[in-house]
Amino acid sequence: MSALMLDAMVDDGHAIHYAAVERGTAVYASDGVEVGRVDQIVDNYREHILDGIVIQTPQRELRFVDGPEVARTAERGVTLTITAAEVASLPPPESGSATFRPNPRSGRLGRLFGRGWKRE
Repeated sequence: MSALMLDAMVDDGHAIHYAAVERGTAVYASDGVEVGRVDQIVDNYREHILDGIVIQTPQRELRFVDGPEVARTAERGVTLTITAAEVASLPPPESGSATFRPNPRSGRLGRLFGRGWKRE
């Protein structure tokens, strides 16, 4: 199914930056099937790119969708480049250690005493 046909079927609103996508936003496969809801946006802060999204399926399972498999982020929906069957075979997200990013508010003394990072 072409992207034009999918756009006609799903009214997902205006395109927005991936960082503005809210938790609970509907996620659609390339074949137009709603496959879940956004649970988390995974951002690569260092390179300023979308690393992927974690979705919660209707069965309450979490699945990780890699960044290149996200075709469009919009106000009311995220559209993927893969089908619903392919989404069903995706792995759950890795449960790793916490994510940290630089904390510019810590100042020079904060960095000196190890407070230069903010836990995500």
